[in-house]
Amino acid sequence: MYGRALAPLALATAAASAVAFGLIFFYAPLDADQGFIQKIFYLHVPMAMVALLGFLAGGVMAAMHLRTRDRVWDMRSYVAIHLSIILSLGVLVTGSIWARASWGHWWVWDEPMLVSFLIVFLLYAVYQPLRFSIDDPGRQARYASVFAIAGAAFTVLNFIAVRMAAAYTHPRVFSQTGGNMPADMFITFLVSLGAMALLFVTLWTLELASKNAAERLRRVRRRLEREAEYSEAGERLTRPAPIRPAPAPR
Repeated sequence: MYGRALAPLALATAAASAVAFGLIFFYAPLDADQGFIQKIFYLHVPMAMVALLGFLAGGVMAAMHLRTRDRVWDMRSYVAIHLSIILSLGVLVTGSIWARASWGHWWVWDEPMLVSFLIVFLLYAVYQPLRFSIDDPGRQARYASVFAIAGAAFTVLNFIAVRMAAAYTHPRVFSQTGGNMPADMFITFLVSLGAMALLFVTLWTLELASKNAAERLRRVRRRLEREAEYSEAGERLTRPAPIRPAPAPR
């Protein structure tokens, strides 16, 4: 299933990414205050939004695993969280670059948006060590699912708390009354967001297809090993006993 969907997803991602880069560099205007460095906004913000949505999707898939006990949902949740952690690292790196160019500092500790995202990243950085510290596959999947659900709930509460913060300097994508960007910048942002979402789904599908193929290969290998063992055991049972020569008369 994942292999069949991979090709059209990859083509859609490549096309959307090409359009997004074209709009960023040739259509969206330069910011009056920040100049060219503001264009990192079209990478930084969509990456952050998709990463947070990936964490939420991982929590929903983890809840489906606890509800159905189907290991497929656990694997889907794991891959979604795994990719979101990678995107979150990219968010922190691009955010630091943007902060250095705009504010003169690599990091601003009194900025709630940056610090809250760092807290979410550090929370999920514990996910994989916790998961792989458990050897039993069933317990591993259950504990990881509980962690994913709790992490998703924390992410939602953290986002609400930041939105309710009264004073902060981080630029807001949307104001409380709607988009506060010019039309050409807003269109570029939406296309960039769509391209980042398609990239996430494509990578999610690719990793699941790879893991499914590896699991099928392990099953075939185990079956062939068992068949070889049974064949060897059968040959030993059906092999005639060697005829020993009669002892010579004294």
